[in-house]
Amino acid sequence: MAVGAYGLSFGAAAVTAGLSTLQACVLSLLLFTGASQFALVGVLGAGGGALAAVAGALLLGTRNTLYAVRLTSLVPVRGLRRLVAAQLTIDETTGMATAAPAGLAGTAFWATGASVYLLWNLATLAGAVGAARLGDPGVLGLDAAVPAAFLALLAPQLRTAGLRSSALAGALVAAAAIPFTPPGVPVLLAGLVVVPALVRR
Repeated sequence: MAVGAYGLSFGAAAVTAGLSTLQACVLSLLLFTGASQFALVGVLGAGGGALAAVAGALLLGTRNTLYAVRLTSLVPVRGLRRLVAAQLTIDETTGMATAAPAGLAGTAFWATGASVYLLWNLATLAGAVGAARLGDPGVLGLDAAVPAAFLALLAPQLRTAGLRSSALAGALVAAAAIPFTPPGVPVLLAGLVVVPALVRR
């Protein structure tokens, strides 16, 4: 439920960035990885182009590929179920599957995936409809939803000094690039800064 509630922020942020309620909902149904979704609407909301928005979303979504490698042995699936499992491979399902007691990884993965997917999409709809009815969502400060959500997603991940240093380096690069690059590019540059840290891990 807590993860699904972020969908409210995403729905509101998507409408604030200029997407329709239908577009916000389709994005949640098909993309279904919160950080990538927030990155995409954040770039679009800042006036960036579709290419930069998609590139940023893809960069953040690549971590799910690494999760899939780890989950192959814990949640073995074939055929159509494999496509569904790929759609549900996110931070939360990976965390629950890897932390589950022996023999329960599959149950943890599927239960978490189904509940987060359902609640995220319902919350996206509610947030988008609510923001669309406001007329000008910026009046209530909903334009700050994207950076606030990013901070909420990022803070728990900064457990070590190395991760904090990588995050700070990325933030400094992004801040330095803002005056000289179009919207969306600073996020991509910041992402490239942390690649060496990821490779070492």
